[in-house]
Amino acid sequence: MEREAMEFDVVIVGGGPAGLAAAIRLKQLNADINVCLIEKGAEIGAHILSGAVMDPIALTELIPDWKEQGAPLDTEVTEDRFVFLTENGGVQVPNMLLPDCFINHGNYVISLGQVTRWLGQQAEALGVEIYPGFAGAEVLFDENGAVKGVATGDMGVGKDGQPTDAYQPGMELHGKYTLFAEGCRGHLGKQLEAKFNLRNGADPQTYGIGIKELWEIKPENHVKGMVMHTAGWPLASDTYGGSFLYHFGENLVAVGFVVGLGYSNPHLSPFEEFQRYKTHPRIRGFFEGGKRLSYGARAIAAGGLQSLPKLIFPGGALIGDDAGFLNASRIKGSHAAIKSGMMVAEALAEALGTERQRDELTAYPEKFRNSWLYQELHKARNFKPWMSKGTYLGALMVGIDQTLLGGKAPWTLHNSADHSKLKLASECAPIQYPKPDGVLTFDRLSSVFLSSTNHEENQPCHLTLKDPSVPIQVNLAKYDAPEQRYCPAGVYEIVRDEDGSNPRLQINAQNCVHCKTCDIKDPTQNITWVVPQGGEGPIYTSM
Repeated sequence: MEREAMEFDVVIVGGGPAGLAAAIRLKQLNADINVCLIEKGAEIGAHILSGAVMDPIALTELIPDWKEQGAPLDTEVTEDRFVFLTENGGVQVPNMLLPDCFINHGNYVISLGQVTRWLGQQAEALGVEIYPGFAGAEVLFDENGAVKGVATGDMGVGKDGQPTDAYQPGMELHGKYTLFAEGCRGHLGKQLEAKFNLRNGADPQTYGIGIKELWEIKPENHVKGMVMHTAGWPLASDTYGGSFLYHFGENLVAVGFVVGLGYSNPHLSPFEEFQRYKTHPRIRGFFEGGKRLSYGARAIAAGGLQSLPKLIFPGGALIGDDAGFLNASRIKGSHAAIKSGMMVAEALAEALGTERQRDELTAYPEKFRNSWLYQELHKARNFKPWMSKGTYLGALMVGIDQTLLGGKAPWTLHNSADHSKLKLASECAPIQYPKPDGVLTFDRLSSVFLSSTNHEENQPCHLTLKDPSVPIQVNLAKYDAPEQRYCPAGVYEIVRDEDGSNPRLQINAQNCVHCKTCDIKDPTQNITWVVPQGGEGPIYTSM
């Protein structure tokens, strides 16, 4: 069945802070620009998950009267704590010794999902056409090889790849320019990087997996506006990672754990490390008598400035975390995403007023190079490479780099791909994790239930294998099937016959929370994440 096509000035793929900021800024600059934004989640904000502490600098540039307009930035940071945990105790670092990146005065503890819903309302009020529940499944090219838009995914395709009675073909959305704002490890952004060689001269991107829970706790345990970060236990000293614990709203705590995906021990499970973290004597007291409300997980692009790809190509650009603008040292990315969306919109508004349609938007990287965002990322460029060398050496060198040298060290360290770091299972010690108690610690399936994740079972699996033999012949044989542990949603499972023979990989795709960790960490890069039907996946409400 032939696909219908719609024409726009600008097509935006992704309804996160970057895509929405670009749409808003375009309309602010020229109300006559026809802007279409598609979002794979069932609604704006449904797939948004972040810590989150937000620096309002970019939002203030985009919408100066955001307070008067009712933006949901309600909890200003009142206190910073940074603690190095040992197994039974810990040491809090005096604030006077903390680098600036860990000082949050003037920032806000937020639900980024709620902020993006509010941004969506602002965009619609300006005339942006927003279509949630439509996933960008395919990049479209014109006769000259420039990007001319995207096609949304077909609906109603069965597991066998054949149309069912409910079949509806996707729609082609054509634009003079197309912006890709899919978030971390974007499915289409990854393809564009390969087609246009956007990573030539850039370091590989490096990532973390962030796992988060939202809790309602007892009032006497709540310290509204308190921001706490930890490093150390339960992770080994050679493994990059740490926790966040943010008090906001009415007795709410956002608690999460980040593990750098460059870890080497295939027995490590980020999910179990997070559950174990909550049992620490300095942490568990916050949650006693509380109730877990929600759960989710998301990969985090952490490579920084030296891992940014070329941002532009004929007919479009990468923005937000599709490019990797997050500042890992500050544990913040929403302000960077908004700023990148604004900069590309300003470049676009200029280009649309000329005959240079679908040329490369050279003004966008130029604006970035001259922005405060570039200066911020340049200062932070060595954070992740230093921290990847181990907790204590990394902390020492980050202190020297950021505090003594002010981020102006005469060197730039480099990143390497996370999937290449995994050692053989036989070279690493197994890790024994305690069973969950169902009160403070939990299993994967009960956690996924709280994410409201749903996928229609009768559809092609959106977790594809380049070679179906690799999971058993390579991953299981050499690495003890690490996909069973790095996935925070129980998607990958090794099943056997009753006598323990005939191992095979079972993919429980209906559990997938779209974190993309498998696409990143698989040691043979055999797993490719593609979009399922539009509107499917998690439905995060206050994450």
